[in-house]
Amino acid sequence: MSSNEGGPGLAERLALVRQQIGEAASAADRSSDELTLIAITKFHDESLLRELAALGVRDFGESRHQEARDKAANLADLDLTWHFVGQIQSKKARQIAAYSAVIHSLDRASVADLLGTTLSSSPETVLKAAASASDARPPVDVFIQVNLTPDPARGGATPGDLEALAEHVSGLAGLRLRGVMAVAPLGEPARPAFERLRLLSAAVQRIDAGASAISAGMSNDFADAIAEGATHLRIGSAITGFRPVQR
Repeated sequence: MSSNEGGPGLAERLALVRQQIGEAASAADRSSDELTLIAITKFHDESLLRELAALGVRDFGESRHQEARDKAANLADLDLTWHFVGQIQSKKARQIAAYSAVIHSLDRASVADLLGTTLSSSPETVLKAAASASDARPPVDVFIQVNLTPDPARGGATPGDLEALAEHVSGLAGLRLRGVMAVAPLGEPARPAFERLRLLSAAVQRIDAGASAISAGMSNDFADAIAEGATHLRIGSAITGFRPVQR
């Protein structure tokens, strides 16, 4: 369904989020043109994604491989950009890279190696490149996910491991390091956490000047993320409404 019962519809929610993004960007002396809005659509039917596409949304984020793969295949006629934002299992890394233009949750060198090898030197890629240079797939954009909490179960590289991982990723031909990603810790204000992420982003940029993007900000804290330099906003329920029951 595209609307919550008794509440605003999908178009109204999207318009409100876009307005709030513009206001937060203006307050931070930034342009909303600097920001990429990614609609997080986990568990939502493909019909809702088609509605969002008709409203001008082109970037979609998913966190479950099978669901993301199927949506990417079934909505191929819409020419959408797919962002993978969930934790990556090593055995699924190559499959995720097959449909994702951007991966936001790279957190260890072993997965980076799988992605880099898959994209730069797999037999399929080599054959395509030999047939026609235009058929060769460009590198996949990746963000290194940083864990801003002391809990390892939260996912992400530790701040202490970040620079070494950034150096490793920057050396892989099949990947293009875009920057850093994080989720604000639960139970504490988001703004200080995003400030820490901004400082970590600066350290990564000293390693790779092109890795200047910051993926941060969700439905409840994207204004704080914008204030601290976020470039990619991952917004779900504020746009889509209540998440359906998991299938």
